[in-house]
Amino acid sequence: MSIARRGARHDEADVPVTLTRHQSREAALQVLYQSEIGKIPIDLAFETFDRPKSDPPQREFATWLARGTAAHLTEIDQLITGSSQHWRLSRMAVVDRLIIRIAVFEFLYRCEDELTPRAVVINEALELARTFSDDKAVAFVNGVLDDIRQRLDAENRSSVS
Repeated sequence: MSIARRGARHDEADVPVTLTRHQSREAALQVLYQSEIGKIPIDLAFETFDRPKSDPPQREFATWLARGTAAHLTEIDQLITGSSQHWRLSRMAVVDRLIIRIAVFEFLYRCEDELTPRAVVINEALELARTFSDDKAVAFVNGVLDDIRQRLDAENRSSVS
C-alpha cells in the first residue's frame, strides 16, 4: 500500500534510484502512510515498504524521519492542533496531516550537526504536498507550518533572553 505521485510515469519504478534528501522525505511519508492506513506498527511498515536502493545516509535519514515522527505524535499533534484553527486532525487529509507531522518533527528534533533551516523544511513539505496532494493542500500545509515555525522561533528567542 503506497500513495501515488501525481503525474508519475509507470516506468519510473524500473529505474534504479539513489535517494536524495527530498526522496528520503518521500520515503518517510510513504512509510508513515502505509502504517497509518494499514493500521500497522511503523517497524512492520518498514519491512514491507518497497523502497529504491539508497545510500546509507539517505536511508538513515528516511528511517529517522518516519520512526521519529511516529514516536513523537503526541507532542507533534499538540503543535499542529494549536496552529490549525477550525481543523481537527481527524478532518485533515491523511497525506496532508503526515506531511505536516514530518516537518514538525524535523523542526523539533533536527540534528545539531545538520541544522536544516526551518524555511527549507517548509519548502520540502510544500513539494511533498504538490506531489502527493492538491493545490489547496499546499496553501494549508504552508499556513500551518509557517504558524508553527513562528511560534517555535518566538519560543527560542524568549528562552535565549
